[in-house]
Amino acid sequence: MTRRITRTFYRNEATELARALLGHLLVRKLESGQVLSGRIVETEAYLGITDRASHSFGGRRTKRNNSMWLDGGHVYVYFIYGMHWCFNIVSAQKNEPSACLIRAIEPVTGLNEIYRRRGNKKETDLCSGPAKLTKALSIDGSLDGEDLMSSDKIFLRRDQPLSQKEIGTGPRIGVGYAKEWAAKPLRFFALNSAHLSQRRKEIIKSKH
Repeated sequence: MTRRITRTFYRNEATELARALLGHLLVRKLESGQVLSGRIVETEAYLGITDRASHSFGGRRTKRNNSMWLDGGHVYVYFIYGMHWCFNIVSAQKNEPSACLIRAIEPVTGLNEIYRRRGNKKETDLCSGPAKLTKALSIDGSLDGEDLMSSDKIFLRRDQPLSQKEIGTGPRIGVGYAKEWAAKPLRFFALNSAHLSQRRKEIIKSKH
């Protein structure tokens, strides 16, 4: 069995962590004992206090984003649009509030349960977006603040990290309000993956 990723890996600048996360396994253990997992194929970096798209921009600290201020390797889960959860991994060290949004994963284990949770979908559409993957893996606000080092509910295991030539970059999605920060190439994805978010696939297709 592959090893659980250690703290040092997460205590990295958000951009570097967002790249490094690609290829590793996100593992979710349900209360029933069933294990669901997926290979991370798409991430976005949120750089903290200076980043207009970050929840901690300007040093903002609230009940909602408090987990961003924890040590690298903690979980930050937040609710958007009154209906969806988004899963993030905190980067850097305590009181350096940056994080990486996990945008898409390629399902690896627990496919039957993932299909049940997502309905009758194509396999490549099961976890191809931040709200899709949280629904598929039963990730919600109860996991906010979990420590990936010690949690028996959610953690990462080492798998096959991607080389730089296997990684594409582009602007983040849905952050137009962030002015000059909206266009920064802080989105990272596995170039050869069929499990990316739909808008990413459209952008890639338009370049060929």
